[in-house]
Amino acid sequence: MVQPAVEPGMSVENAKCIKYAVSGEMYARQGAMVAYRGDLRFERKGQGVGGMLKRAVTGEGLPLMAVRGQGEAWFAHEAQNCFIVEVEPGDQFTVNGRNVLCFDASLSYEIRTVKGSGIAGGGLFNSVFSGQGRLGLVCEGNPLVIPVSAQSPVYVDTDAVVGWTAHLQTSLHRSQSIGSMLRGGSGETVQLMLQGEGFVVVRPSELTPQKAQQH
Repeated sequence: MVQPAVEPGMSVENAKCIKYAVSGEMYARQGAMVAYRGDLRFERKGQGVGGMLKRAVTGEGLPLMAVRGQGEAWFAHEAQNCFIVEVEPGDQFTVNGRNVLCFDASLSYEIRTVKGSGIAGGGLFNSVFSGQGRLGLVCEGNPLVIPVSAQSPVYVDTDAVVGWTAHLQTSLHRSQSIGSMLRGGSGETVQLMLQGEGFVVVRPSELTPQKAQQH
């Protein structure tokens, strides 16, 4: 049984759903609202000409809706697990658009190329969030949050990574030799290497081609 919100903003209602107590305005993925109560209005949020062009080129654009008014709304996406990332002033968090569920209006985002990914990365583009506020995300399974340090870089599968602190340095890393690839190899040929100080969020499963089309 859900309980009334004690303060405005987002909270995890359960493993599969985020509740947002709206007092003014917030943003969410289009079609993600599963229930609401109160005086709320849902409007499609335009991205402007520049945003539309970036979305056409990268395929990474976020189809958003603005939620305005006073009330409570619940958001979910395909029964995926929900979690919240706190973005602090001066910080930035880069995340794949398919993992975004909702976020505070105090946050802004822009689409950027993942540095160092190159063409071989399949065209890696992410949405970079900045400002101060909360970002509600989804992924299949319980996410892994892995610390990254200058002494211990982390290598992640490009189909499994959800997001990371944006000041980390990124580059592609090939873990197999040409000879190993010709012999069949392990199937894990290229990873995204993250270096610096921060953390990376990884889903405990890879994105299959069928799931990629659905997202």
